[in-house]
Amino acid sequence: VQLVESGGTSVQAGGSLTLSCAGSGDRFSSYCMGWFRQASGKEREGVAKLNSAGSTYYADSVEGRFTISRDNVKNMLYLQMNSLKPEDTAMYYCALRRNRYCAAGIRATDFGSWGQGTQVTVSS
Repeated sequence: VQLVESGGTSVQAGGSLTLSCAGSGDRFSSYCMGWFRQASGKEREGVAKLNSAGSTYYADSVEGRFTISRDNVKNMLYLQMNSLKPEDTAMYYCALRRNRYCAAGIRATDFGSWGQGTQVTVSS
């Protein structure tokens, strides 16, 4: 599977942004999908995940502000980000776990396919 993220840009704090992830080779609807981010000098952290049934899970740091969703027809994954904060600044990656169920938590080691990332910069 190939994953290609887009939509990253620079925004002001409090603003909104939607990231997209396009996939080819596998149907997103069959697998657990996730969004991760990695800030400069920090480890990659899980942001949100979505299983094949549509159940979602969010990291505490983004709960209530971010929404993960999927378009099964277009085979696209999205991350709607609202009320952005400077600490949301990072490279954002979409990932696929070749299993219809997601593992507990949002761990990078549970996902085997990754996109190249898209940069989000939030200024205060």
